Amino acid sequence: MAEMDKPDSAYVILDVRNAPAQIKQDQIKGAIALPAKDLAQQLDTLDKDKTYVVYDWTAGTTLGKMALFILLSAGFKAFELSSALEGWKGMHLPTEPVAQ
Repeated sequence: MAEMDKPDSAYVILDVRNAPAQIKQDQIKGAIALPAKDLAQQLDTLDKDKTYVVYDWTAGTTLGKMALFILLSAGFKAFELSSALEGWKGMHLPTEPVAQ
């Protein structure tokens, strides 16, 4: 987590949930909202020198896998957070309110 807090971090966390902010309510601290449905059209806004970590609501949903596939297919370094937001919160790791 300390590496992601640095301004020049090599890692970027992407919240790929397809939901409006009022439904999401919270996110992993420092995450960037980029819905999976919009990801393919936004690839040119991403830095290929970064490593992306994508997450969805729970480990059982497919949005994280879809986002990971899109990123890897486009030549990005990327991983899916296996426990998703549910697991992150279950481990009491830092979250923050989603900006409305």
